[in-house]
Amino acid sequence: MGIFFSSKSVKQFLSYFGVGGVSALVEWSVFSLLEYLLDVPYLLATVLAFLVSTTVNWILGRTFTFKDSAYREKKAKEAFLVFLVSAIGLVLNLILMVLFVDVFGMDTNLLKTAAKILATGLVFIWNYLSRKYWVYRE
Repeated sequence: MGIFFSSKSVKQFLSYFGVGGVSALVEWSVFSLLEYLLDVPYLLATVLAFLVSTTVNWILGRTFTFKDSAYREKKAKEAFLVFLVSAIGLVLNLILMVLFVDVFGMDTNLLKTAAKILATGLVFIWNYLSRKYWVYRE
């Protein structure tokens, strides 16, 4: 546990938090555009928004957070692993969205957005830990 609190790990987490923040804003914006303006069903909007934000997150993450990765020269393998981790995150995200919207009744436009924000926050933890300890392990 001490390695997680090392200076490098804290800086890396803060960087990932910033990258994740930008990616989350992209995800929520795309979700809102699709769901509210284009009337795309919320689960499909969740998938499409997640794909766009994962691409943004991968580009920013490799540029700012995990720039010392062993995969630096192996972009295809790195992208595959990032999207694999993100696909698992997407499944978690979809389960949470169904739980919040269909089970807990968060089915108005505003509550769906709140559900999306909450689901994103929970999946953020999975994404960071998976990337740090599996995809970008040193």
